[in-house]
Amino acid sequence: MTTEDTDCFWKKHSVPSVDVCRSVTSVVERLQSREGMSHERIALGKTGEDLACRELERRGYAIIARHYRQRLGEIDIVARDGKTMVFVEVKARQGRAFGEAAEAVTASKRRRIAALALGYMTRHQLVNCPCRFDVVSIHFEGGAPAVQLFQNAF
Repeated sequence: MTTEDTDCFWKKHSVPSVDVCRSVTSVVERLQSREGMSHERIALGKTGEDLACRELERRGYAIIARHYRQRLGEIDIVARDGKTMVFVEVKARQGRAFGEAAEAVTASKRRRIAALALGYMTRHQLVNCPCRFDVVSIHFEGGAPAVQLFQNAF
């Protein structure tokens, strides 16, 4: 659905305010941009998260949840390492042309993950439970993928 189609739709039906039209148009444009995400990139992310789970389990973590969603966003993996709740961000890259995968966890991303983790801890009444934030970086180069775990990353 193009922006023109959206405008025509609203003109044919009841005439909403200009703000509503802009809002709907904005949503349509955002959805169209997501459609541009290639199947290859989606598969890379899923493969990366699968590898991250395997690595965490190999190290003794218990996976509690994957893709934990709240209004603010999503935590890739929620796990338990002994008595510690661990909130894990997974970053997978095809190569290193755009830098290290772990570098893609920006300050704003860290703040958002921390807010999501607080919501998780509150919702599950884990008030006195220790927690930490780990990052799993995965690079697919040459043969086998290179998996790195950064414990207590932020």
